[in-house]
Amino acid sequence: MDYYFYQIAAYYVNPDTDPDTGTMTRKSNLDLPQEKSDNDTHILIVDDDATVRFLMNEFMETVGYRSLMAASGEEALEKLRNESVDVVITDIMMPGMDGLELTELIRQKYNCEIIVMTGYSGDYSYEEVINKGASDFVFKPVRFEELLLRLKRVLRERFLKEKLRRLAITDDLTKLFNARHFYKQLKHETDRCGRYKHPLSLLLLDIDHFKSYNDTYGHLAGNHVLARLGETIRKTLRKMDSAYRYGGEEFTIILPETNGEEARNAARRIADAVIAEKFEPKPGTTVNITMSIGVAEYSAGEELEAFIKRADMAMFASKQSGRNRITFYSPEDFS
Repeated sequence: MDYYFYQIAAYYVNPDTDPDTGTMTRKSNLDLPQEKSDNDTHILIVDDDATVRFLMNEFMETVGYRSLMAASGEEALEKLRNESVDVVITDIMMPGMDGLELTELIRQKYNCEIIVMTGYSGDYSYEEVINKGASDFVFKPVRFEELLLRLKRVLRERFLKEKLRRLAITDDLTKLFNARHFYKQLKHETDRCGRYKHPLSLLLLDIDHFKSYNDTYGHLAGNHVLARLGETIRKTLRKMDSAYRYGGEEFTIILPETNGEEARNAARRIADAVIAEKFEPKPGTTVNITMSIGVAEYSAGEELEAFIKRADMAMFASKQSGRNRITFYSPEDFS
C-alpha cells in the first residue's frame, strides 16, 4: 500500500514528477486543470479494498476529475442509477458480483466506459476482459501515471465516438437532427408514452413559398434561410423537445409530455419567432418568412405512420387555408 501513498505524495508535491524516479518527465499533455470545477468528467472507482479506493479517489480529484466510490458491484450499479458517470474503473476480484459481471451489466444498461483492474495477471487475458465490454485493462499495483494515460485515451475515444454518432444523426445545414433519427426517436417516445401514460405531440412545419424564394434569390440564400430557421427553432424548445429537418423545407418537432393544446401554444411561439426573423437576400431587400404548421397529439395504440400522417395532413390543411396557419387534427378530425 506504500506504493500508492508514494504516488499520491509525488503528485501533491509536484505533478510533473515521476512517482518512481522523482525526475521531471511529464509534458504539457498531462498538465493539471487550473480549475477543477471546469471539468465535468465523472469517474466511478469500484474496489472492495478501502485503502485502494480512497487513494485512487484522491488521485482522480488531484488531477481534476470528479470522483465517486463504490465498495462492490452492487453499490456501483446503485450509483450508476442515480449519477451521471463517464468512466468506471473497477477491480475484478470482489465479493459478490465480480468486476467482469459488473462490466457486462454496465455495457447492457449504461452509456459509460469501463477500465478493469486486476492483481492476478495469470488468471485473466486482455482479450477476455475486452470481450466482456471493457474499454481497457490494467494490472495492479496500478501506476497512476499509466492509469491517467489510459483514462485520457479512453475519454478521447469516447468523445470521438460521440462526435461521430452526432454527425450520423445531424443535418449538416440546419444542425437539427435528421429524418433517419426522427423515426427512431419517435418510436422511442411513443413506447414511453404507452408505458407512463404521458401525452405526446408532434409538429410538422413547412416554410411558405420557399420554392419562390429559392427561384428569386438563389439556392445559397435559401440555404441561409434553412440554417437560420434551424437555429430559431432550437431556441424556442425545451430541453426535452427535439427538432428535425424532415426533408427539403420541412421540419418536425417531437414534444414529449405535451398535450394538443400545449402543442398548439408551442407552435404559436415558433411561428412568432420565425416571422420576427428578417432576411436580406440582397442589399436593400428585407424579407419575412412564415411557416404552415400541423399539430397532432398521439392516441394510445396508434400506428407511427398514422400519427405522422395526421400531423402532415394538418400541415397541408394550414397550407390550403392560406398559409401562415396552425392546424390541429385529432384522430376524430382525421377520420
